[in-house]
Amino acid sequence: MRRRPGLSVRLRLTLSYAGFLAVAGALLLAVVWGFLLRYVPDNSQGLLWTSPNRYLLVRMFAPAAAVAMAFLLVFGLVGGWILAGRMLAPLTRITTAARTAGNGSLSHRIHMEGRQDEFRELADAFDTMLGQLESHVAEQQRFAANASHELRTPLAISQTLLDVARRDPTRDRDELFERLQAVNTRAIDLTEALLLLSRSDRGNVTRESVDLSLVAEEAAETLLPLAEHRGITLDVTGAATRTSGSAELLLRMVTNLVQNAIVHNLPAGGTVTVHTEAQGDASLVRVENTGRPLPPELVPTLTEPFQRGTERVRTDEHAGVGLGLAIVHSIVRAHDGTLDLVPRPAGGLLVTVRLPGMP
Repeated sequence: MRRRPGLSVRLRLTLSYAGFLAVAGALLLAVVWGFLLRYVPDNSQGLLWTSPNRYLLVRMFAPAAAVAMAFLLVFGLVGGWILAGRMLAPLTRITTAARTAGNGSLSHRIHMEGRQDEFRELADAFDTMLGQLESHVAEQQRFAANASHELRTPLAISQTLLDVARRDPTRDRDELFERLQAVNTRAIDLTEALLLLSRSDRGNVTRESVDLSLVAEEAAETLLPLAEHRGITLDVTGAATRTSGSAELLLRMVTNLVQNAIVHNLPAGGTVTVHTEAQGDASLVRVENTGRPLPPELVPTLTEPFQRGTERVRTDEHAGVGLGLAIVHSIVRAHDGTLDLVPRPAGGLLVTVRLPGMP
């Protein structure tokens, strides 16, 4: 946006200081003139030169007053310029940091020293903003790189299968079509997961009253065949628990949690428990599963995109695309909630989702 050139803030402050000092000096001289000289007798005829009189004092006072006013004006300009420069020095550092960030360097920080005031509060807020922005940009870059890698894998497999079929016309076409369909299905699932993650990250969800207990029952009913196939007992407990949000996204959230608990519940024959309850002004969903012990340092990384962990085993059926818990985390944030993951001492994971409740 183009603007007309104007005076700098430092120059305006300097002129303000100098003008204020000059006005104060003029008022002081006016007070002296009006209240001191009025009581001195007027002897403009020069009859008594040795006695104090108004004419003599005026002739002596006027040049000195002019010199004093000139000194005050110069002193105000010089002093105001120096004081304004010192006062605006923090703002100059903030401006430099903003320009540096605008050029793409988000690692720069102001680190304003000194006591707390408005400029230092602004500098601290700017440093915090730069830190969050740098973290967000790094997360987005990492996500884009991982997404590109994940999408490239099924495409590369498809290309390889087509090249093999082209070089070997006698190859079994049914087997080729089956493998291509599996690879294509995985690519579609990954794309849909990325779109859902992007949608939930924007946070513009449609709000309506949702009963989390009904959502948990629907998710469990959908995944019951998978649980039975793996020999896992799936239980849903709890009373009606209402929150405000998108029924579709909340269903996907609980479904992802339950599916994650089933798929990674190894060895077979474990249990998965889904519990809903109202706790104060919050609505809770707990998904707990048995399984192998998880290292504590691994748990915080499970909500990052494409992080599957060293102990997590993928199979062809419901293998997932590495976005299950990342989508859950994004949906929870979009609904102003919190997500806690705690490894169970006996093995497995306890996931607690806390959302704002409704009466």
